[in-house]
Amino acid sequence: MTQATQNPQTGIQLTDTALKHIKMLREQQGNKELYLRVGVRQGGCSGMSYMMDFEEPNQVRDNDEVFDYEGFKIVCDPKSLLYLYGLVLDYSNAMIGGGFQFTNPNAAQTCGCGKSFGV
Repeated sequence: MTQATQNPQTGIQLTDTALKHIKMLREQQGNKELYLRVGVRQGGCSGMSYMMDFEEPNQVRDNDEVFDYEGFKIVCDPKSLLYLYGLVLDYSNAMIGGGFQFTNPNAAQTCGCGKSFGV
């Protein structure tokens, strides 16, 4: 895992590699103002699965937490943040096992694919 861009006190951390890749994906969407929403939902092979999607700034709710990374914003709802606080989001371009990787200190178990967890 590469070094996270923020200190461990931040609710959700990004590595430089993840930030660079997310910014590239946002540019491909054609809108440099999009935020990244990160959250959890029921499902997945371990009980809860991670979700990420781009979102327009006007869709951010008053109770959402917003984290700023060099001008790029990540949004998370309060319920998801209970499960994600301290999460480090990394990205790997490895041919096997590449893609976004979630290191979640709150996960009691994770599945083999790394996209779901249990608490």
